Order: sequence, then C-alpha cells, then structure tokens
Amino acid sequence: MVATGAALADEIGFNELTMGRLAERLGVRAPSLYKHIAGQDDLHRRIAALAFDEAGVAIGTAIQGRAGRDALAAAAGALRDFVLTHPGRYAATLGLTPSGPDDPVMLAGRRGIGPFAAVLQGYDIPPQEMTHALRAVRSVFHGFASLQASGGFQWSTDIGESFDYLIDLVDRGLRSAAVTDPADHRR
Repeated sequence: MVATGAALADEIGFNELTMGRLAERLGVRAPSLYKHIAGQDDLHRRIAALAFDEAGVAIGTAIQGRAGRDALAAAAGALRDFVLTHPGRYAATLGLTPSGPDDPVMLAGRRGIGPFAAVLQGYDIPPQEMTHALRAVRSVFHGFASLQASGGFQWSTDIGESFDYLIDLVDRGLRSAAVTDPADHRR
C-alpha cells in the first residue's frame, strides 16, 4: 500500500496524494485503508521513510569502491537521479518533524544520509564539523536537484555541465576543509 502511494505521489505530485486517490488506485474504498494506515499523516510519514531508505540504497550502491571526488560525484548523481525519478516520494521527505529518536522517519533519514557521511569521511572532515558538512552537502545537491525537477534551469547552458561544475566546487571546498594536522585546525 505504501509503495503504491509512493508511486502515485511520483505520478500526480505529493501534494495531490490523498487517501481517496490511493483507495481509487488500489481499487478499494477509502475506509478500508484505515485498517492499514492511521491516516494521511501516517501515509506521508511511511512514504518519507520508504523514500529515505530507497535513496540511501541508491546512493550507497553508487559510491561502492569509490573515494574522493569520484565518490562525491556518484553520491550527488544518485541523489539527483532519485529526485528526478521520484519527485513525489522525495517531496514526502521534506519538512517532517520527528516525533523522537526512535521515529521511523528519523531512523530512515539517518540511513538515507549515511552514504554521504561515508563520502565525507574520505575528506577527513573533523568530527565536530561533520554535521555542518553533511547539512551543506545535502543542501547544495538537494537544491540543484529540486530546481532541476521543477524546471528551474531555463538557460541554454547544459545542465549536466553545471552539475559537474557544482561537484568540482564542492570537492574543492571539502578538500580545503579537511584537517591534515588537528593542531592546525582552529575555529
């Protein structure tokens, strides 16, 4: 049922997904959905957890055997592909407030971002800066993919070239943030 809801969200847009539309897609009456899902919010959260897990697997698979810029490019490309291929389910991951540390969405979100953390470890990001680096990298690549998915790039310049430029820019920034001698790192 959740996978069908996620596929429907990809097809019609996450904001258009309702329990009624899901019931129609499944060929059942809406009240029968409540035997499996507590309501619209529960469906939203389950789709978000599914999307985090799927994105994490795609990114993790893409970075296997890679390091440095190659791993960064693979991770960024896998996230971009996921956003472009699954815009509805990806939209479900945005703006959720976890209910606590054991919230399935929180746990799936950690699994989803885990491959990016693995990439950043290859850059020797200081532990006290890892959260900042993860937020920065996620923001940059999320922003690019979201703009592309919404048709936000209208200039004639090749989008793939711009994406490669962004990867190079982030790679240079991460390399400059790396610590070669912890005693030299002052912030």
